Amino acid sequence: MPHQKPWSQEPEFGNRGGQPLRAPSGRVPQWALDEAAHRAEAREPVTRVVPLRRTARSSFRRRRRLPRRGWNLGVVIALLVGLYYSPVLLERYVMPALIPMVPSSTVPPRGVDAAAAPLGTPPAGTGSGSFRLQESPDPGQTFVAYDPCRPIRYVIRAEDSPVGGETLIHQAVGEISAATGLRFIYDGPTTEGPSGERERYQPQRYGKRWAPLLIVWSNPAETPRLAGDVGGLGGSDYAHTPGHPVVYVAGQVMLDAPDMSRFLAYPGGATLVRAVIMHELGHVVGLAHVEDPSQLMYGDGNNLTTLADGDRAGLALLGTGACVPQL
Repeated sequence: MPHQKPWSQEPEFGNRGGQPLRAPSGRVPQWALDEAAHRAEAREPVTRVVPLRRTARSSFRRRRRLPRRGWNLGVVIALLVGLYYSPVLLERYVMPALIPMVPSSTVPPRGVDAAAAPLGTPPAGTGSGSFRLQESPDPGQTFVAYDPCRPIRYVIRAEDSPVGGETLIHQAVGEISAATGLRFIYDGPTTEGPSGERERYQPQRYGKRWAPLLIVWSNPAETPRLAGDVGGLGGSDYAHTPGHPVVYVAGQVMLDAPDMSRFLAYPGGATLVRAVIMHELGHVVGLAHVEDPSQLMYGDGNNLTTLADGDRAGLALLGTGACVPQL
């Protein structure tokens, strides 16, 4: 959901998560429904195999022909039965091996950046229940989180950044990393702009891995959703493969550069801007808004500039997600 803009010296905070964004009124805008429909189409099992094209046989090179041999019907039946009753074989070895070979594949080779164990350890929970997680698309899965066995790579589009903006982003990322135990890696600047239909996999731009978390300084002209009282947007797209948990794979944060520049003119403005970024990063890793005004993830406006107990409890839980090297 959106981060609320202040029109006084007391900024109001306000979201976007893995689910459709909601307007401050609580209604789901039409653009969000359209985006959700688009994402629903994209959420096919990543183990889907696109038929490979058959290459033409060379006409100028002669090859020795081997005697033709007929297929043994018993062998064919045995092979088909074996594949039918061996979904694990197909899932773990056959399909993952074929998918990266398909030129039009919409997913990266499986297991890129994946380690054998979580890269960090989330802190102990605070015991607070003042947090809410983004709704899981799988009724059998309590919550969706990033894979703790992989780093969350992030890039920054510095265009229109206020003075010191990049430093504030790195500081906010550090706070969320410490609160979740998730490891973040800065992959440098990018020219990629914000998009409501951003592709999760962009091999030509970022290589054969899931697209990194994109953080951009934008404005209402470029990103209409930042108009009015919306100062920031944040959230992540997820992916899954059959038989394994759903995980977040690519996120995005859009910040209203003109408003953030005005924030910086206030006394203590840098801490206010950092809090806005932390709030949106909270949505990126899986937190939703809460109705408790004592939490940074409160959606209707407060003056907090640090994570509160409820925020930290939710972030610590989101650091305990499943490792899914099959993606």
